[in-house]
Amino acid sequence: MPEQRVAIVTGASGGIGYATAKRLAAAGYRVYGLSRHPREEAWMHGLAADVCDAQAVERLVAQVYAAEGRIDLLVSNAGFGISGPVEDTLPADAKRQMDVNFFGFFHCARAVIPYMRAQGGGCITAVSSVAGTIPIPFQAFYSASKAAVNSLSLALANEVRSFGIRVLAVMPGDVRTGFTAAREKGAAKPGSPYAGVLERSVEGMERDEQGGMSPDYVAKCICRAVARKHPRPLYTIGGKYRVFTCLAKLLPARLCNWLVGRLYAS
Repeated sequence: MPEQRVAIVTGASGGIGYATAKRLAAAGYRVYGLSRHPREEAWMHGLAADVCDAQAVERLVAQVYAAEGRIDLLVSNAGFGISGPVEDTLPADAKRQMDVNFFGFFHCARAVIPYMRAQGGGCITAVSSVAGTIPIPFQAFYSASKAAVNSLSLALANEVRSFGIRVLAVMPGDVRTGFTAAREKGAAKPGSPYAGVLERSVEGMERDEQGGMSPDYVAKCICRAVARKHPRPLYTIGGKYRVFTCLAKLLPARLCNWLVGRLYAS
């Protein structure tokens, strides 16, 4: 009888992470959910850690491997968003955005690679965003963090392919989750020329998110992608978002950026 597959899902206490963990458990995985405020379920072992803490992540991954003897899948989903004009964003806030979204993925991927290499394979999946390929004004640092995740995923896929490790990034469009309420909104400075357009832009983003896909739909797409023997390195989730990312590749950059500006910065 084959051994039960083992998955680690970060940001598993809610939203896309929770939905993905639940689907993986239903597919036969033993699931470990890593979050700052872990959620314990009959089908999921909750682990408490901040993905920004590389040593804590390494310890927990080592604990999972010691208990299970294998790690087959990492779904790096932990993340959050900030909004606001680049000019008015504090450097500390921009750094924290990159620490969670980009370095959090790096810490988790780096921690599982030695175990996956030793066992002859595994799958590393990053939850990125369409904003990583189509940067959104007033979400510049969120977009930058997801673009960095995509680049790291592509480079890493080539580095570890010979060890049987698959690496991919999934890029959902708008999704109905607690991400919207958790967004840290940077206010424009008093008298800022961005004040009016910033408010309209963020309201539009949040309206799109709350009318977006369900977390379970995204989780279903993630589970389908990780089950592939030869997955694509980047998956866009959502029909209209696949059209948008395709157009972004085909249209001149100036025209594409102008269109995005008309939607979110006018």
